[in-house]
Amino acid sequence: MKLAVVGGGSTYTPELIDGFARLRDTLPITELVLVDPAAERLELVGGLARRIFAKQGHGGTIVTTSDLDAGVADADAVLLQLRVGGQAARRQDETWPLECGCVGQETTGAGGLAKALRTVPVVLDIAERVRRTNPNAWIIDFTNPVGIVTRALLTAGHKAVGLCNVAIGFQRKFAKLLDVTPGEVHLDHVGLNHLTWETGVRIGGPEGEDRLPQLLAEHGAAIADDVRLPRELLDRLGVVPSYYLGYYYTHDQVVREQRTKPSRAAEVAAMERQLLEMYGDPTLDTKPELLAKRGGAYYSEAAVDLAASLLGGGGSPYQVVNTTNDGTLPFLPDDAVIEVQATVGAKGAAPLPVPTVDPLYAGLIANVTAYEDLALDAALRGGRDRVFRALLAHPLVGQYEYAEALTDRLLAHNREHLAWA
Repeated sequence: MKLAVVGGGSTYTPELIDGFARLRDTLPITELVLVDPAAERLELVGGLARRIFAKQGHGGTIVTTSDLDAGVADADAVLLQLRVGGQAARRQDETWPLECGCVGQETTGAGGLAKALRTVPVVLDIAERVRRTNPNAWIIDFTNPVGIVTRALLTAGHKAVGLCNVAIGFQRKFAKLLDVTPGEVHLDHVGLNHLTWETGVRIGGPEGEDRLPQLLAEHGAAIADDVRLPRELLDRLGVVPSYYLGYYYTHDQVVREQRTKPSRAAEVAAMERQLLEMYGDPTLDTKPELLAKRGGAYYSEAAVDLAASLLGGGGSPYQVVNTTNDGTLPFLPDDAVIEVQATVGAKGAAPLPVPTVDPLYAGLIANVTAYEDLALDAALRGGRDRVFRALLAHPLVGQYEYAEALTDRLLAHNREHLAWA
């Protein structure tokens, strides 16, 4: 089995490698190709990756290359983990929206739109080259904004599934609180990528006993701290929103906080410098503890599970993925991409039925889906007016004056990445 990781020079990659090594019985990789145009970073990461495989007794071969076509040739699956523009672009995404009083975040709001505009054309080019080289390969997208990028891939007819680590993070944390194994925890997880709610926590499968009320009663304070939302809000909702809902439910507070402290991008850039220095140590043969602070917890477990199921292996029977709605949420178009529990196999992902969604969540889901439609249109066809329309539609912007000013700032900061600008 051959897997290719495009963006293999990412500092995230050792987390992925560690999972591939530990879970080799679930996903028996014989060749792993790390593809990245940044040759110096790639060699540092590749060197550590080989040492991790050797340390854990994995017999697979790890290859590094800057040649995309060669790297994805004959791959059974291609995992995308790109950051077009690097941490410098991320830092801008988290900064200039604050000038207009809007949240500065790299995957949602104005910053998220900027990232989508930069990313979608690059991902589609990569996917088309994968299809020319190997039309049977699955594409697993971990590149943000996952929902928009996955929809772009599916609309273009690619074999693609989107993946995020939010759900598996909840699964692991809830399992620990309930003193059960993670595999016993089934989440009633509903929404869009980075706009999701846990409406049930069931033990044993989709029909199992719902333990969410117990979790909120016994551990509500800890869960609220984890998702950075008030305990009282979780009690009133009776569900657990992902921490991304804080950008909506506590918007003004978040903006005030963001204006008084360094951006997350600045923190991550400093961590990346430290990590790359560590990766260059020829005696290091495990992922360093600092990597846990970089983000992406349980990313490797989720990726292994998904790839194993798509490639006919022994993945979990149910997984939270990003895939086509196809009537699952009746208030959304069929071709919308949603993030829900699904069965996954060689033919792809099939969402499980979802109970009626509370209008409190359904309205926001529908609103952000409309924004994602407009964002994808802007990413595919370009044009200032399309960018403005997407910003005006986003509930984190939504005002004419802000949309106008943010459009100008977005274009000014991203011209080098937008062929049409």
